[in-house]
Amino acid sequence: MNEFMNSTEGRRAAKFLVVALGIFIAFLALETISVARGLTQSTPPGTTITVSGYGESTTTPNIASFSFSVSADAKAVSDAQATVTSKTNDILAALKGLGIEDKDIQTQDYSVYPKYTYQNSVCSSSGICPPSRQVADGYTVSHTVYVKVRKTDDAGKALALAGDKGATNISSLSLTLDDPQAPQNDARLKAIDDAKAKAEVLAKRLGVHLGRVVSFDDGSSGMPQPIYATYDKVAAQSAGSAPTIPLGMNKTSMTVNVTYEIR
Repeated sequence: MNEFMNSTEGRRAAKFLVVALGIFIAFLALETISVARGLTQSTPPGTTITVSGYGESTTTPNIASFSFSVSADAKAVSDAQATVTSKTNDILAALKGLGIEDKDIQTQDYSVYPKYTYQNSVCSSSGICPPSRQVADGYTVSHTVYVKVRKTDDAGKALALAGDKGATNISSLSLTLDDPQAPQNDARLKAIDDAKAKAEVLAKRLGVHLGRVVSFDDGSSGMPQPIYATYDKVAAQSAGSAPTIPLGMNKTSMTVNVTYEIR
């Protein structure tokens, strides 16, 4: 036996066996990898369905907000500022008397700019008339304040007080929600339920069963839309008469796309 293994033919046979064994081991390794890949791909391509769902949530606004401005003209800046400061302070004191807190009152703008008038120049005897010229004529000071009213029943009173105490402009009345995420989440859950119901009906028709959720997409911002009004339309009444502010309802909508595995 030893003589055979030491012979040329013996050495050739041994090499052949080693090569054959290596090929066999490589084949087994490739088969193992192929089976493992097959196990991880539990969902063959194309075995999914995608459905859309829609949900709505309606809520009553619980925040009213608006802006008011106080403006004054004077020859001297200090005089215009003094008038604006006095009227603004009167308005703020009245609003705080309604229970509106400092955190809900914020300056949006404070501006000082010169005023000008135009004077016509005297025409010459030859009939030539120089262009009119711009002449300084004092200053305008304006202070704009944003107010948030958390007791919506007092919104009309707040508007009336601002007007009574000297506001020269009241604008941007809006009715919103203090927590806009709550109706958004409610609308999203309704949209998901709607999508699932549609998927179950579709799966029953197709004779398949729903599996896990493969993907989910929230395709809508879903933010509630604030209700806007103008003071002129809402409070077209005598000064000092608080306007009634109908709150209405805010609608929040949400659309989702859900992809289910089917089997």
